[in-house]
Amino acid sequence: MQSSTLLAIAATALLLGGCANNEEPARQALASAEASLAEIRVDAAKYAPTELETAESRLAKVKEDLAKKEYKDVLGGATQLTKETATLKEIVVSKQTQAVAATHEWESLSEEVPKMVKAIENRVDTLSGAKLPKDVDKESFESAKAGLQSMKSLWAEASAAFEAGNAILAADKARMVQAKGEEVIDQLGMSPV
Repeated sequence: MQSSTLLAIAATALLLGGCANNEEPARQALASAEASLAEIRVDAAKYAPTELETAESRLAKVKEDLAKKEYKDVLGGATQLTKETATLKEIVVSKQTQAVAATHEWESLSEEVPKMVKAIENRVDTLSGAKLPKDVDKESFESAKAGLQSMKSLWAEASAAFEAGNAILAADKARMVQAKGEEVIDQLGMSPV
């Protein structure tokens, strides 16, 4: 009986010693994973908030596991967090690249599109109250007027998106205005602007 008690005590001591040996690697793995996430946190909040939220949840869980001294779970969770952070970095870089491209596109469109809108507006004003040319029927003219209003509204949304720092959305909306403008120009029998 005494030898089995000694064996149980020895096994417990070995288990506790093993846990203590895992504590430092678990703490280091968590610290490393947390530092990697901290490096990307600000940009991720802007470009990948959903993915950041997932990583933050994982970090909280790993910290809970550490507090519970579940070091094996901490090591596994820290490894997973490191993978998620690497993926998050890739997403952020991709979105930043898209934002730079969209900003350049916006700069070009913000010069071209207002000129197009102004030319269409001038044509609509000229044709309003006058006899319509033979290549523009009343239905096309009314449709063009409605299209012009839609363009102005969408352009205001595009400008607001750019001012708010969302170049990707701004460029998307600006392209929509440009496409609508080309349609309206055709309805009004205008030469391309």
